[in-house]
Order: sequence, then C-alpha cells, then structure tokens
Amino acid sequence: MKKQGKILVVDDNQDLIKSLNRMLKFDFEAIYTSTDPKQIPSFLKSENIDIVLLDMNFTEGDQSGRDGLYWLKRIKDQDSSVIVILITAYGDVELAVSAIQKGATNFVTKPWEPQKLIATLQNAIELRQSKLEINKLKQSTKSVKEEIQNRQDPIIGNSQAIKKVLNTINKVARTDANILILGENGTGKELIAREIHNKSDRSNNVFLSVDLNSLNENIFESELFGHKKGAFTDAKEDKIGRIEAASGGTLLLDEIGNLSIGLQSKLLTVLQNREFTPVGSNQVVKFDVRLICATNKKLKQLVNEQLFRDDLYFRINTIEILNPPLRKREEDIILIAEYFLRIYAKRYDKQGIKLNALAYNSLMKYKWPGNIRELKHTIEKAVILNDDGIIKPNDLFGLNEVEVDSNELFTLNLDSLEKLAIEKALKDSHGNISKASKLLGISRTSLYSKMSKHGL
Repeated sequence: MKKQGKILVVDDNQDLIKSLNRMLKFDFEAIYTSTDPKQIPSFLKSENIDIVLLDMNFTEGDQSGRDGLYWLKRIKDQDSSVIVILITAYGDVELAVSAIQKGATNFVTKPWEPQKLIATLQNAIELRQSKLEINKLKQSTKSVKEEIQNRQDPIIGNSQAIKKVLNTINKVARTDANILILGENGTGKELIAREIHNKSDRSNNVFLSVDLNSLNENIFESELFGHKKGAFTDAKEDKIGRIEAASGGTLLLDEIGNLSIGLQSKLLTVLQNREFTPVGSNQVVKFDVRLICATNKKLKQLVNEQLFRDDLYFRINTIEILNPPLRKREEDIILIAEYFLRIYAKRYDKQGIKLNALAYNSLMKYKWPGNIRELKHTIEKAVILNDDGIIKPNDLFGLNEVEVDSNELFTLNLDSLEKLAIEKALKDSHGNISKASKLLGISRTSLYSKMSKHGL
C-alpha cells in the first residue's frame, strides 16, 4: 500500500526532531523537519505539506504558547486546508482550546505514545484529503454554475449546409476524438461544441469553454492549470484550473488560433502528457477531458506561415468541422430570425410583435457579415425600439445602413411582393381568412381573389 501524507515537524529540540523522523518515516510518504519556524512558508509553497506538527514555544523562557498561536495563524492564512497539530510539554487545557478555536486540528503533549500519535496523524491525513476534495468540488461547482448561466441557443436550420454539420456531429459525438471547429465570428461554433458534448457519453459531466483570446501570457497558466495560494501577488486563495474543472467532461478551447507560439508549446506539452502542474505547486495533476477547439483563423495557412505549430495542429484536428457563414445558408435566415423574435418578444413583454413582408425581404437581402450573432442583436434591438407591434426594414437596419441596398429592396416585382405579404398574413393568422384580411388591410373578397391569382 502506498504511503500517504507529507508531514512537516517544526520544533527547536533537535533530539525530538530526530526521534519523530525515525518514528514516522515508515508510515508516511515524507517527513520534513526544521528548528526554525520562519522556514514554514517556504515548505508549504514547495512541498505540498499535508500536516504541520508544530511546537508551541520557540522563545527561550517563554511557555505561554504565543509562538505556536502566531505560526498557526500564518499557516492558515497561507493554506487553510493544511492540518496543524500543536505539541507542548504542558497539558494546558485553556491553551489547547484557544489553539483549536484559531484553526488547529489537534493538540498533543510530550511525551506521547508512538502508536497513538501515528493514529492521530493518519486521521489528520484523511481530514486533509476530505478538505482538498471539498475545495475541488466547490471550485468545479462554481465553474459549472458560470457555464449554466451562459447557456447558448439551439442550432436552427434546414439548409443543406447546416444538415451536413449536424450529420458530422452525430458521427463524432460518441467518440473521444479531438475536434477542430472552423468558422467566421458569430456563426455559432460554440453551439456545435455544446451539441457534440450533449450527444456524447460525457453529457452528464461538465462542459467548460475557455476564450483563449482573453488570456495573455501572464494569466494563461493560472487560468488553465490553476494556482496555489501565494503563487503570485494576486493569488489570495487556491484556484482550480479550467482543465481540472472540466475533467470527466468536455473542454472547449475557443479562438485557439490567437495563441502565441510560446503558449502553443505549453499547451501541446500538457495535451500530449495529459497532465500539468498548477502554478506555485510541485504536485502533478492528471486530467481526462474531451477536447474541442475552435477558431475563426485559417489554421492550415498559419501552419504554412510558421505562425501555428504543425504538431499542435495535428494534435487538435482529428476531425475538422467547417461551420458555414449565414450568407451560405439563406434558407435558414427566416427560421433563425423568428426564433429570436419569439425569445425577445417574451423577454420584453411585447407578445404579438411581427415582422412585415418588407422586413422579411430585407433580412434575406442583407449579407450578415456578423452572422448569427449580428442577426440576434438586430432582432433584439428592433423588438426593444418598436412601438406599433410591426417591425419594418428601418427598425432592423435604420436609414443609414450602407450594407442594405434600398433600391434593390423596393424595386421588387409587385406580384412577388404581394404574394409574400399574403403568405405571411395567412401564416400569422393560422389560415383564418378574416384575420389575414385585417392584417393586409383588404376585404375578404379581395383576399380570396388575390389568393386565387397567386395559387394560394
């Protein structure tokens, strides 16, 4: 059975330290000793100590226990999960109570029974492991909650372009193959990643997304690998990294094409070894994630230009999915627009708000350089600003949007425009002729005549 537990013994009595070292080394993973309590912070930082067995008095002639209480606080401030057991030659009950109130786990007196001391330390190791697991669970739960709050919209569309993407998703989801999703900004690359996760065997575990574009050289390792308290100036507490938090689930590395060569090298090493070391720690952490990467960059071109490592490219690119821009899936524009219209009509309490025929036409004519994200924001803006319940082209794009060719919009064939308006009115009224005629502002007789004319 593998020995567990790293113990730091701090006492100014050299004979006692040697005795404890001989006694404990057969039952625990590592025993570190020091006669100088000032060395405690460096031990905690470098050796991942589980238990500090700490003398109460270091000042000659002082038996008050103040030294022990001072270093107890210093230890807890540096790492609250470290177990501290105080030792003294005096069985002072009041001092013991005070120490436990300040964070000590136990209190032992000299001389001690060897087997009893070993049992006390073994119980303390179990407590330490429980604390670490709880901290890890809290961090993971926090990450999960953040992700739930940022849930995305579903994949919508009937076009051949999006059907091809969905078909690929169905083929790869149940595997653990690394996926690379390519596509312009706003096309919904994260939606594809989430769909893969939701259809995978890891769907009951966490899905985490990391925007690599927002991570500079200084915070990259801390964000992905985590850090120990005190590892750098702002490290006020232990932090679990995104990779560890996603272990067992799916990790999306978004905008991977923006990583510098140096960071690419660090990431490649971690992905190859399936392990990392948190900043400020010497403890290796193994992980198990389904890796999905996404970028709007042309990675193959970056590889040719030596701006992206070819070994990392092949590592992340077992399967490549190209997410088409919205202009390449025109038949999906109206479906997506109506989905967002329903969402924002409900959110802003404007039930019944509709797009008129010209608005539908303008949506189809626009090139959508910002893709689905731009369409979403356009519909939301129109719903918020609309006053009469009918969204028109100007509500969507305003009068000065150069991307919309107004001449093209308003020189359409009148018969085609009339047919489009009638079809929309019939759809909105669920086939009720009376309601449809009111929407169009014509009589029932005129509507029947026009429906016959257009073969409706």
